[in-house]
Amino acid sequence: MIQRRAKFLLLAASLGVAPWAAAQPAAEASFECAPVALPRHYGPYDYVTERSRLPIVDSVHFTADVENLRRGSTGYLGGDLSYTLNASPNHHRALLAAMRFAMREKKDQPPHMAYAVSCYFDRATRFRPKDTVVRGLYAKYLLDFMNDKGAAIRQVNVAVEFAGDNPLTHHNAGLLYFELGEFSKAAERAVRARELGYPREDLIDKLKGVKQWPAEPAPDEPLTKARP
Repeated sequence: MIQRRAKFLLLAASLGVAPWAAAQPAAEASFECAPVALPRHYGPYDYVTERSRLPIVDSVHFTADVENLRRGSTGYLGGDLSYTLNASPNHHRALLAAMRFAMREKKDQPPHMAYAVSCYFDRATRFRPKDTVVRGLYAKYLLDFMNDKGAAIRQVNVAVEFAGDNPLTHHNAGLLYFELGEFSKAAERAVRARELGYPREDLIDKLKGVKQWPAEPAPDEPLTKARP
């Protein structure tokens, strides 16, 4: 469990976040399980650009005990996670904790959470469509818990659409494509990340390991050879 959490945290930290837009991508449909702005509730505030509005939420409802799924702070654990996500739909760490809670309880709607975790992800994507951290975490949840590869791929596709010139986002989208078995797309992201100056080659090494990395071009032969 600790290793899985560390892996998710690394993904969340390194996916990168693109500037948000007001409109949902045209190709993406939403079942709108809950409104973004909940009546008589604090928020909603952007976890990336409005984090200064969230200490009052985090200090009371998203304590270390809640984040690590040990116990609730003001009541039930699920209630505190719900309050946090109600106040900040794209709260990356709270979404990650909710993912882990669902996996532990083996329920998309764990005990005392106001909505299903998949609903909270849907709400987060409507709130900030270009938040690529949300897209990456949602893809992991769809793949690892919901067993919905097609939906997971769609989330990674959107993250790539909004990746811009962020090499970390391209790299980590490639890692997700690799996990999804989309090796050609993973290779495309690895190439783009390299072009943008990403220094690590762990994705390239993974692709080489399954013989899915394009052959490196041979160095140019010198036009003339030096005489002895």
